[in-house]
Amino acid sequence: MANTPHGGVLKDLYIRDANKNDSLRIEAKTLPSLVLTDRQLCDLELILNGGFSPLEGFLNEKDYNGVVENMRLTSGLLWSMPITLDVSQEEIEASQIQPQRRIALLDPRDYEALAILTVDDIYEPNKSKEAEYVFGADDSAHPAVYYLHNIAKKFYVGGSLEAIQSPSHYDYVANRYTPSELRAHFKKLQWTRVVAFQTRNPMHRAHRELTVRAARQRKAHLLIHPVVGLTKPGDIDHYTRVRVYKALMPKYPNGMAELSLLPLAMRMGGPREAVWHALIRKNHGVTHFIIGRDHAGPGKNSQGVDFYGPYDAQDLVEKFKDEIGIEIVPFQMMTYCPDSDEYLPADQVPEGVKTLNISGTELRRRLKTGLPIPEWFSYPEVVKVLRQSHPPRSQQGFTIFFTGLHASGKNAIARALQVSLNQESSRSVSLLMGENVRAELSSELGFSKRDRDINIARQAFVAGELTRAGAAAIVAPIAPYDDARKQARKTIEKSGGFYLVHVATPLEECIKRDRDGVYEKAKKGEIKEFTGIDDPYETPEDADLVVDITKQSVSQAVHEIVLLLEKDGFVGSA
Repeated sequence: MANTPHGGVLKDLYIRDANKNDSLRIEAKTLPSLVLTDRQLCDLELILNGGFSPLEGFLNEKDYNGVVENMRLTSGLLWSMPITLDVSQEEIEASQIQPQRRIALLDPRDYEALAILTVDDIYEPNKSKEAEYVFGADDSAHPAVYYLHNIAKKFYVGGSLEAIQSPSHYDYVANRYTPSELRAHFKKLQWTRVVAFQTRNPMHRAHRELTVRAARQRKAHLLIHPVVGLTKPGDIDHYTRVRVYKALMPKYPNGMAELSLLPLAMRMGGPREAVWHALIRKNHGVTHFIIGRDHAGPGKNSQGVDFYGPYDAQDLVEKFKDEIGIEIVPFQMMTYCPDSDEYLPADQVPEGVKTLNISGTELRRRLKTGLPIPEWFSYPEVVKVLRQSHPPRSQQGFTIFFTGLHASGKNAIARALQVSLNQESSRSVSLLMGENVRAELSSELGFSKRDRDINIARQAFVAGELTRAGAAAIVAPIAPYDDARKQARKTIEKSGGFYLVHVATPLEECIKRDRDGVYEKAKKGEIKEFTGIDDPYETPEDADLVVDITKQSVSQAVHEIVLLLEKDGFVGSA
């Protein structure tokens, strides 16, 4: 039979509150409301469906302090991660949040009421203490600590929840099992021993081999239980990962494995997170859980040292194994032995036997450049999915972002570059000239720093979408401020290539080249806030290329840009 939930009873609030669902919906329309953040939405879903049993709401101050300091709820039950509803002073005032007040919690995607919170208390947490106790250090290099200090709001609201409806999902619905549904599924399949495998990365042959070995050694079945909520910044998107998992499932022996998706917002909390993950899997009915080296580790701290030791997570789970009530399976590092064409645990490979491996860095390089990925490392079906989502540079989009003074020659270079790239004809090329964008997208904006920053942000958004679609975007604003340029880079680089080209033509030459006489008008005070005259131009120190129209011709500048693109594989060499 399935494992007993943590605390003895599965707190499935959807089932508990089903008989008053209609009245809760009606009441929610009359209540003040809070729109949840993405992380709060993930947490709410797992409270409501029982994944966070024994929790029936967001932690009040007493429970919060107990979890932070001792990993204990006031009931005495083990719980390692504070599950909190953070709010701002403005939200407290707007929604009139106070003890005993009932608040409707809304889905941020469609503003549907998902639950009603009865407020227990409002408290201001010591976030530095939370960081030290829960994550081991008050170091913003840790993504959860950064979230605490820079994204999470000032106050926490504790209280109990009543369920109205689950968040709507439109992707992979057939693989989204609640704990109650998964327990019923195990019962139907007559699975009594189940090993769960947690992952936030694509799976390859080594993962298949280690999970099969773990299930066979425990005479158990296998649950592939990846996180599809919030993971570590920079991780591969869950759409790609789930396509990988679905491509991998037929490679398991018939009837051995099932796939279920977990809408968890990870904290990358290492040892404490491993305990949390084990309790969550226990609530889903599994009996065994694989924990690897540096489980849920965020990487290195601000001093360049790993936040957690490689076995800290396994050690903490072992310490509480009797209370957790789930058997922990140590993750075995698997290595490929080409002479025998098999994977073996690394500590079982005989001395002198040849082994092969491809690191994550090498895999990304092969995907980026289109180099082959051998079948001993990953299945062709998996590689196909990864190549579709991560095409080689020759098929990715990119943005050339010009910056420079008015009449510096950047517009001429941008137009010539568009012509040069068009002759290649392998991708669409869009040119966003500063004056055209202002007329079409930003006509209501002036030339204050705030308005200029908004204008650049809009251009970066458009360029990012073009880049995401595989096109080439050429953007040619003045972009005088360094912080706006850096934000543009950050926006666009998520979607493909980004190159900042500084057209560093001296001001004196720009004035000479000014056919419209705007510099002269600015000098006379007829034009205010004009870059180079009475408004600063912050010279970029992070430009990928610097050109000067007094030293290079337009064609030479274009050639140097194309050479940059060729070097990185975005365009083919002549």
